[in-house]
This record gives sequence, structure tokens and C-alpha cells, in this order.
Amino acid sequence: MGATPSAPGAPVERREGRAKVTGAAKYATEYAPPGRVYAWPVPATVARGTVVSLDTSAALALPGVLAVLTPDSAPRLADADDPTLAVLQDSRVPHHGWPVALAVAETLETARAAAGAVRVRYASEPHDVTLTVDHPGAYHPEEVNGGHPGERRQGDPEGAFADAAVRVDVSYAVPPLHNHPMEPHGATALWRDGALTVFDSSQGGDTVRATLAKLFALPEERVSVVCEHVGGGFGSKGTPRPHVVLAALAARHTGRPVQLALPRRELTELVGHRAPTLHRVRLGARPDGILTSLIHEVTTHTSRVKEFVEQAAVPARVMYASGSSRTSHRAVALDVPTPSWMRAPGETPGMYALESAVDELACALGMDPIELRVANEPPAEPDSGRPFSSRHLVECLREGAARFGWAGRDPRPGVRRSGSWLIGTGVAAATYPVLVSPSRATVTAHPDGLYVVRINATDIGTGARTVLTQIAATALGVRVDSVRTEIGVTGLPRAPLAGGSAGTASWGWAVDEACRSLVRQLAERTGPLPPGGLTASTDTEGTADAESPYARHAFGAHFAEAAVDTVTGEVRVRRLLGVYAAGRILNARTARSQFIGGMVMGLGMALTEGGSVDPASGAFIGSDLAGYHVPAHADVPAIEAHWIDEEDSHLNPMGSKGIGEIGIVGTAAAIGNAVHHATGVRFRELPLTPDRVHL
Repeated sequence: MGATPSAPGAPVERREGRAKVTGAAKYATEYAPPGRVYAWPVPATVARGTVVSLDTSAALALPGVLAVLTPDSAPRLADADDPTLAVLQDSRVPHHGWPVALAVAETLETARAAAGAVRVRYASEPHDVTLTVDHPGAYHPEEVNGGHPGERRQGDPEGAFADAAVRVDVSYAVPPLHNHPMEPHGATALWRDGALTVFDSSQGGDTVRATLAKLFALPEERVSVVCEHVGGGFGSKGTPRPHVVLAALAARHTGRPVQLALPRRELTELVGHRAPTLHRVRLGARPDGILTSLIHEVTTHTSRVKEFVEQAAVPARVMYASGSSRTSHRAVALDVPTPSWMRAPGETPGMYALESAVDELACALGMDPIELRVANEPPAEPDSGRPFSSRHLVECLREGAARFGWAGRDPRPGVRRSGSWLIGTGVAAATYPVLVSPSRATVTAHPDGLYVVRINATDIGTGARTVLTQIAATALGVRVDSVRTEIGVTGLPRAPLAGGSAGTASWGWAVDEACRSLVRQLAERTGPLPPGGLTASTDTEGTADAESPYARHAFGAHFAEAAVDTVTGEVRVRRLLGVYAAGRILNARTARSQFIGGMVMGLGMALTEGGSVDPASGAFIGSDLAGYHVPAHADVPAIEAHWIDEEDSHLNPMGSKGIGEIGIVGTAAAIGNAVHHATGVRFRELPLTPDRVHL
């Protein structure tokens, strides 16, 4: 050792960058085992019912078609913990898009043609796919996602609201949203000597392995999962999805390696979505802005296949001090695809509603919205009473205000004009919890000076390889080019999935501990290293998942400048600026990319992205990138992402918080508040498309 270590936080370039831009990096459906064939699913075209008959004769007559799997011919699966994976096991159709057959052929084109040639007859049943706030089937779940209680109450919020000097009682609507990662979900599966290998586009190979082993009744060591490079997921690849099960079924049935890449338009109905949320927020305050009552009620949909309740009222339990509060959820089980994780689940829609309502309260009070937020800073987490490990939201708001030029803002709405455009600015706060899970890792010191870190982490495009290498180099006291990090293959030390902004904290904790253990072993050792090197290993179970006495969250502040065309209703965002308190930043380059990526996704949520279910067919409308517009370069303005230097010793050995989600939280609210400031009109249903923005 003795070489100069790479400084923590240094903007080290992505280690796999060259491989990606030259095409050397292989994704799940770029592996080509000998004998590979292709599969194409047949999606249900009814919202609820039963398959009465499947005529596969025309499909099987096509040259090159190997098989058409149906519920009658597909291999049997063991009981699945996740019922969304029980595909081709019976004739029930729980929602539009549910796979009812799978064509397998020598070429991709033939497989697609065969799928189109399958004739399906259904016994349709009445269906219900429409969420309303007064739906008679709404119920109060005891628990929502993340293990949070469905309802929390403190004091007498209704009474305090009735007695408040200043009140707002407002409703907001967020539509279904789709993840749409750049790489669609895909897998390549092959069986050899009774063992299964899959190359999968997933955020966590160990989870896929455990699930497939259970479904196919195999010991886990007979299943291998490779997720070496993944082109994004935003939560939709956080748990195994039907595509990998279908590929494995087809490979077992045909005896050939099978590759299946879901068509883009089938993602909306097979890999989850952010459920729509209907919000009612009531805020009561004294004339000086001090909150006396906070009530946030959320109604959302789930499917009849599996309960999934977006925890959108939970962030209101974290953000502001108030004398009394109630946060509650209601769910309606409909004949829709099962919703699932999407970037910052809960916080993204919940903070849109809460931060919009806070802005409305500031207007009602005639108070600056930043000062209103500062006035209601809590001394501890309002719901739990636990002290924050660190917070620094006020610092983010002050720093952002200075950088954005907030001091020169005319608070009056609708007064700043440029031609036909009205221009306004808005602000919103952001929060996301600090999550961490146990992980294992090893590191080996080789005689030639190379250090090899091994951990089954998954890099979904965030730069995980690079940051883990930096963590290792820092702990070892060596340069990053002395470290090689191996990830993305089961058989490496077990690690949790890349999700919940918890990947780097979880994996990095184990890598740091393994490296420091190795340093101690090396210090005690005399003589040369053995030819195979010296290895240290660690398992953070019992430490990383230990209960913390602190409330641990990242925070941030978003600022937006928006222009609204008074003729067309078009909204254009001119500037976005975010300042974050996210612990120690481990790589300035990849962190900035994460923050900006989240803000761009929030811009899409505010202005263009919105799924909708056709009441007649039960199908998601606009299920491809032509009908569901994610921001393109022309939509994205100048974006600045900054952070404050935050020291927090109550997190993990690196002092880091997750940064993958906080960028999207609050962005849509800041834009919506800017649109109100521009126009003087409050629009409470997203996205703010021209048909909704009437002046």
C-alpha cells in the first residue's frame, strides 16, 4: 500500500463506461447461447373472465414455430409467493394484458407472427377499472407498503382544523405512472442437466434466484442469475417479473435456450405501475403560519391479484410539526394490473399533494412559502418522536433560495409576462427515508497488488461499480485503479437488490467492513501473500438492519421557473434547481446524474406523463412512448443540482444517504406551484397538459 487513495466524493468516471459506449457491455437479451430461440407472449384482450378455448393451429403451422405454450401445456409451477408470477397455470384472466399463451420460434419475427396467429375465445365477466374517491369498494388497509400503518392519528385534527384561523381544504389527483426504463424487461433462459441459468434484466439477482428456485422446485444452488448490466428499472425490476418465468417455462418445455424481451407496449400491464392516487389535504394554521392541524387522506387502487397500497400519506408523518394530525389510506381492488414500485413510491405522489397544499396555505396566509416551511420545522420526527439523525431542510431551502434568486421574486401571482407567456416561480420540499439492508462481501489482496471486491450488487445505470470501488479504495488506502469490483452474478456474496435508494448504503457497508478487515489482516501478516491472495469477508446482518434510535431521512428543496402560454395552455419549465442534504456524497459525478435524472422524471410527471385505463376494455391507453411522453431533450431546461456538506454519523460507515429517489420527490409540486404563481390559477390534477390548463 502507500499509494495515494482516491478522495471520497471524487468525480471518478464510470468503470464500465467504455464497455457501454462500445457495445461490449452485454444486457440480458444480448447473450446468444447456441440453439437460442425466441418467445413472444399473447396478452389477454379482456379485463376479466376465463379463457374458453385457444386455437394454436395457425400459429403452429408457421415455419419455424416450435411451440405455443398454454395453460394446458406449460410446465407446472410450485405455489408462488407472488401471484403475479403464476403465469400460464390456469385459464383465469385477472386483467387486460395477462399472458394467456406464449409462442416460441426460431426467429423473433416468427415468434411474433405466431403469437398474433393464436385465436383466443373468452368468457368475459363484468369488470371495474375506474378509481373514484367515493368508490363503494374502498377499504382501509391495516398496513401499506413499507410496513407502515394504514392510518396514524395524533390529537384531535378535525377539531383543530375546524377551529383554525386559516384553513385550506384541497384535493389533488395523480394518474397512473409508468416506469418505462430504457431497456425493456427481458431474459434469456437455458436449462442444462436440470440446472437453470437466466440472464435477466433485474434490480436484484439473488431475489430472482430465490424466486425461480421456489417456482421450479429447485435448490437455489441449481439456479444461476446474471444481471451484469441493466438499463434502468426505476423499481419495475425490483422484484422478479413474469417475463423471466415465461422464458424459463419455455426453455424447459422446448429444451432450447429461450430469449424473451417484452414489447414496450406490454410493459404497462406486466411489470407494474405507480397506482393513481386521489388526495384530500386539510391544513389549519394560526395567523403566524404555525400549523395546528394536518390531515392527509389518500385513496388509491390495487389489483385483485395482489394487494399493493401506495403509501402516499406517509411523508406527511415526517415533514412538519403540527398540533394534531391524521394520515390515512384507502384502497380499492379493481380489475387492473397489479401496481408496483416506482421511483420514490409513496413520497413522489404524497409530497406533490402535501407541498402543493403548503403553497396554497402560504397564499392564504399571505406568507412566503419558504418562511412558512421554516416556521413549521419539527424538533423531532412528528410521528415517531425520534430525533432526526440529520435534517438540514432549512439549509437546503436557504441555499436554494440564494442560488435561484428567490429574494427578487414578486409574490403576486399572474403579474410577470413576456409576450403571450406568463411566468412564475415555485418551491417545494423533498424527503426520502434512509433504508439499508444486510449484505455480504469479500475482498482479496493479490500478490501483484490487485484488490478484487466481490458482491452480488446490481448496477442499473447508477454507477454502483464505480462507487463501490471508491469505497473499497478508501478503506484499503489505495487508488481506485488498484481495485476491481465484480458484481451482477449469483454465486458472488449475497446482496440485496438495487432499490429504495438503499443499494450503495447496504453494499458499501459490507465492502467497507471487508476491506478494513483485510487491512488489519495485512498489517498483522509477515512475508509474501499466498499465490491465491488473502481474502477477508463480512456479513452485515445484525448490524446494518439493527433498529436505530434516530429518524433517518434525506431532505431537499426544489425550485422551478415555469412559463405558461396564455393562448395554447402550453407549460414550459425554464429552470429547475435542487439542493439536497443527502449525507456524504461518494461520487460527485454519478450523484449529480442521479439528482438530475430524478428531477427530469419529476418534470415528466408534472407536465406530460399520465397513464389512463380505458373503462370499456380495461387496457392502459397510450402504452408506448408515442402515447406516453417522457421528457425529451427539448422538454428539459437548464437543471442545477447542488448539495450541502452533511456529516451524519448515525447512518453507515460511509455516512451516506440514498440519492436515487430524492430528486423526483417535490419536483412536480415545485413546477405546479410555479404554474400557479405564473397564472394565479391552481390546477390540481396532473399532468399539466394544455387541455387542462385553461386561462
